[in-house]
Amino acid sequence: MNLVIVESPTKAKTISKFLGGDFVVESSYGHVRDLPQKKLGIDVEKDFEPEYTILPKAKKRISELKAAVKKSKKVILATDEDREGEAISWHLIQALGLEKPKSQITNHKQTPSSPASRDLAKSDKLQMPKVERIVFHEITKSAIEKALQHPRNIDEHLVDAQQTRRILDRLVGYKLSPFLWKKVARGLSAGRVQSVAVRLIVEREREVLNFKPETYFTISALLKNSHPIETRLVKIENKTVGKFDIKTKEEADDIVSELKKSDFIVEKITAKEVRRSPLPPFTTSTMQQAAFQRFRWSAKQTMMIAQQLYEGVEIGEEGPTGLITYMRTDSVNISVEALEAAKIKILSEFGKSYALDSTRVFKTKSKSAQEAHEAVRPADPGRDPESLKKYLEPRQFKLYDLIWRRFMASQMPETIVASTSIDIKADKYTLRASGSQLKFDGFLRVYPLKMEEILLPDLKENQKLLLEKAEALEHQTEPPARYNEATLIKTLEEFGIGRPSTYAPIMSTIQIRRYVEKDEQKRFRPTDIGILVNDILTEHFPKIVDIQFTARMEEDLDRIAEGKQEWIPVVKEFWIPFKENLDKKTKELSKKEVTTEKTDLKCPQCGKELVIRMGRFGRFYACTGFPDCKYTAPLEKKEAEKLGPCPKCLASPDPAKRDNPGQIVKRRTKKGRFFYGCSRWPDCDFASWKKPHETEVEEEK
Repeated sequence: MNLVIVESPTKAKTISKFLGGDFVVESSYGHVRDLPQKKLGIDVEKDFEPEYTILPKAKKRISELKAAVKKSKKVILATDEDREGEAISWHLIQALGLEKPKSQITNHKQTPSSPASRDLAKSDKLQMPKVERIVFHEITKSAIEKALQHPRNIDEHLVDAQQTRRILDRLVGYKLSPFLWKKVARGLSAGRVQSVAVRLIVEREREVLNFKPETYFTISALLKNSHPIETRLVKIENKTVGKFDIKTKEEADDIVSELKKSDFIVEKITAKEVRRSPLPPFTTSTMQQAAFQRFRWSAKQTMMIAQQLYEGVEIGEEGPTGLITYMRTDSVNISVEALEAAKIKILSEFGKSYALDSTRVFKTKSKSAQEAHEAVRPADPGRDPESLKKYLEPRQFKLYDLIWRRFMASQMPETIVASTSIDIKADKYTLRASGSQLKFDGFLRVYPLKMEEILLPDLKENQKLLLEKAEALEHQTEPPARYNEATLIKTLEEFGIGRPSTYAPIMSTIQIRRYVEKDEQKRFRPTDIGILVNDILTEHFPKIVDIQFTARMEEDLDRIAEGKQEWIPVVKEFWIPFKENLDKKTKELSKKEVTTEKTDLKCPQCGKELVIRMGRFGRFYACTGFPDCKYTAPLEKKEAEKLGPCPKCLASPDPAKRDNPGQIVKRRTKKGRFFYGCSRWPDCDFASWKKPHETEVEEEK
């Protein structure tokens, strides 16, 4: 018997249908080993050697897999192709007591402290079968068969990179979090990459709050011959007018007054053809950004649905079928087979004019991307979304439709737009009318984007036009936009922070820790505790929140994965200065220095001064007479805002509830997410993520 081990039961079920009766496919149900939960689990004195323990939830599964191994001639590890998947395969070898493959990746020292050789001496060795590692980008019959024909050994460089990240994150979390407990409040924690994300959000919030709007004016004029023509002022005495150049109403009114006295003559007509190319197929981050923009989905939600599509969905008589390629990737590479399949589908669906003569190749921007990996694309481009709609849940259909259209569009012709610009002279002023008309939709046929057509009347140079109306429009400069998940992921990627497997966890973690929260437009806002922790880290542990330093660490991890860098020096280079600074700050700083802010208020109970302190859930007033006086008060008394009566109470068959309904109040879940519920809870269980009424709200903590 040949035993194939994957991470998930869904993936196991999908793969099983492609293999014969001499194969058995089992699932590990995710990770089976990790660092211990209740202690550091890293021997700093022994070159940061980690201590691994079998996860409690995995103990029974490991016993079952060991029994299956005893019956097998060959064990095939088919976990995901990225660092995380490689580490799971390596941990399975250790946990199951399997012999390693005889030859390993070259130029890689096997030392007792290497993550890829630890615990081998401790393993409970049995007479084990041959062990092979296979990888594939999609769960299809051809991909599985090809992978089985080309097995390899564990890529220990990938294992080292994954576990180096784990070690660094554990060192920061387990050493810096107790510092925050002592100096700020219990229950707080600090993360290596997440802290940079919080810093970006805090800095953006300060930019928004400190922003001072400025007034500026633009000039527009409605002209006409037989048809109206909308124009805008672009030049004064042949000098371009910048967007913010006209700053006062007086200046704007003077221009309008002079325009009203002018003659309007067509000076120049410029017509050109503008071609717009399609976007590349999705990477993990661009898929997450597009799903947020289109569906307002979180990165976590997008990845959950993408994983379902990758691992397999029940498709009628076909059974479980993988519909997309692996969803954690930063490559835009596409296989030759997929490109050929896309062309066949485009020809049959849209015709020859929508097919390219030669395939379009996109260049991967990410330095860390592996070209052997592919973009996120449909596993079979011939399966259009409508053919699968009856088998998919609504959210699965939406994401598959988005992925399919983005991929197909990438292999379709450019959109062609006829662009016309008409410059109109009015004494020393130049006005411009701009128009556009779609000539060929190209890739827009399958991947629609918003595009407004503006048709201009036929005019000739030196033609005179009449003024219908001229006006000065007042505007205010806008503050920078707060981050949402899409823009934060894009920014992190641009800085080189995070990788495909980490974007979604970063978004979730910063909210679970209550360092940030989302407003009703799903924009991030930092909490009081998030601002304080960020300021402490920025002042006292600047490297932890330094963007360039964190990006360099990501590059180090990439070099480890490529076999170009040993992992121990990377950890040591980080740890030694970090530990020295941590010890120094622990001695130097008192909790009062970090969390206390003076006020001119007096305690209403004992008359001593009140200060503002920081607790786990935010800022509050506290008496300096503590512990003799335990007076505390909320920092701000929120107004008893009313969102209106509870709709469930109003619809109740009980007249008493209808006549005296509960009020809608804003509450938090245990994980910190806001929702709206009835003030009569638990008698009334009304709850909604969305704000039921557009009036004021009563805050309830």
